Order: sequence, then C-alpha cells, then structure tokens
Amino acid sequence: MNAINNYQTLIIALAVGLGLLLGQIAAFKLYAEYLIVPFLMVMLFGLFLNIPLKNLLSSFSNLKFISANLVINFVWTPIIAYLLGLLLLKEHLSLWIGFVMLMVTPCTDWYLIFTGIAKGNTSLAAAVLPVNLILQLILLPVYLLLFFGRTGSVDPAILWESILLVLLVPFLLAQLIKFWSSKRRKKALMEKKILPFFETAQIIFLALAIVAMFASQGEYLTNNLSVLYILLVPILIFFIVNFLVSRFGSYLLKFNYEDSASLSLTTLARNSPIALAIALTAFPDDPLISLVLVIGPLLELPILALVSQVLLRIRNGRNNLS
Repeated sequence: MNAINNYQTLIIALAVGLGLLLGQIAAFKLYAEYLIVPFLMVMLFGLFLNIPLKNLLSSFSNLKFISANLVINFVWTPIIAYLLGLLLLKEHLSLWIGFVMLMVTPCTDWYLIFTGIAKGNTSLAAAVLPVNLILQLILLPVYLLLFFGRTGSVDPAILWESILLVLLVPFLLAQLIKFWSSKRRKKALMEKKILPFFETAQIIFLALAIVAMFASQGEYLTNNLSVLYILLVPILIFFIVNFLVSRFGSYLLKFNYEDSASLSLTTLARNSPIALAIALTAFPDDPLISLVLVIGPLLELPILALVSQVLLRIRNGRNNLS
C-alpha cells in the first residue's frame, strides 16, 4: 500500500473540516452535492484497478484460513453488528443502518499495512482480499434488505440502482482497462504509471467526496455531533468482541502467530469507502447514515494501530517463552 494511506485518519479529518468551511460559501454549498458521486466513482475505479482478481482462485489454497475469514466476516459479523445496533441504537434508526453498513464490509486496502506492522502473514491477507471484495459487493444490499427492508427506510430499487451506478460501473471499467492493457502489451505502463497513480489517488478522491458531502450537508450534520458519543460504545464493543472471536478461532484452528494476526486484522478492519458510496446514493435524504461511515474510520484506524501493537506483544511473549 502507498505510504499516503498511513495518514488516512488525518486526511479524512482535514476533509471534514475543509468541507464545513466551504459549506459557508453559498455557491459551493449549492453545487457540492453534484460532485460527491463522481469523486466516489473515480475512487472506486482506482480501488478495483489495484485489486488482482486473477488471483481469486488462489486465495482458496489455505482452506482453513479462508473458511475462518468467510465465517467471521460474512456470517458472524453481520449478526453481531445487527444485535449491537438493536441493543444500543434502536432509538436511532439512521445510525443503526449506518453502523451495520460499516461493519459488514471487510476492508480491502489499509488492513494490509497493519498486518505488516503486526508481523502477520501479509501474503495470505492479500490473497483473501478479492474474495472479501466480491462478497461484500454482493451481500451488502442483501444484509440491508434482510435487516431493514421492513422498516421502510431501505428502498430496494434505489439500493440496486446505487449498486449499479457507483460500484458496477467503476468495477467493469477497471476490468476493461486491465484487459486492454494486457492485449495491447501495455503491462509496463499499467504497473509503473497507472496503478501507482490510482493507488495514491484513492484516498484523495475519497477525501474530495467527503469535502463535497460536508459542504453540502454540513449545517445539518454539525447539529448532530452527539452522533460520535452514541456510536463510540457499539464500535468499541464490536472491535473487542471480534478481536476475541478471531483469537479464539485461531486457537481452535491451531494457526501460527503470523496467520492468527492476519485473521485478526482481516476480520477487524472495515471498508467505509464502499459503504459510503452506497449510502450517499441509496440514502441521499438521510445524511446521518453517511455521517456514521465518515466517523467510522476516525475511530477505527487508531483502534487498528492499537490492535497491531497488542498482537506484537503477544508475538514477543511467545518468543520469550520459546
């Protein structure tokens, strides 16, 4: 991953502040909402461009790891996220929806950085990345309809429209570009110029989308700063519980330290950009849902940094015992 991703929390925080400032300019506030979706589509195009789907089948070579990853990320995590929302966010439906959207989408980028910091198996973590991406794209709307379809807050038609526009179009364009480069023998251009540019640009375009969102809806959002305090408890509980579940799963499956560290981080890190892209298009009249997905990384990344240090202490403790 590009070094700029190390500053993702700072970049997102600055984007929020800049958006609130620009929202004071009437002309910018008026047109900012029309910039959100284009910025997100370019960001997702860069994300999809850098994910090696050709390695999709190879990710199943370690059946124990892939099984643990799939069960925790796509069976256990949606259940615990929904139940935490039911217990702690029932009176705040928009926050509940946003919380579930954040928690059911496994990370597809910066978790590799923390896996490296924790001395985990980064190759194995990278191998499951395409599987996590494909499944979350398919299952996120299913989770929303299953959990919230009866509340009237989720319109299936708008939800699928947002999937097609914001996710499917960038995904298909990315695959077409990669196919074109291989046929035209532009592999060197792709690897040395295009991929590095979009790897760096992903966080920039995400930040621009956040600037546009807060500029267009900032006044409404600043009136709901209590959201941070409401979300803090369920987010902390989620990370603590999932960390313990991943450690217990690693113990049952007899993973070595490297594989167990990778499992912990692939099942803790979340993918707010994809969830945010869907939220902004599927719920344009409910900015609180999007706010959850902006706040999420501000809390998540420091937690992941702490978890990586905890894992290192576990590793050092094992080494001392041996």
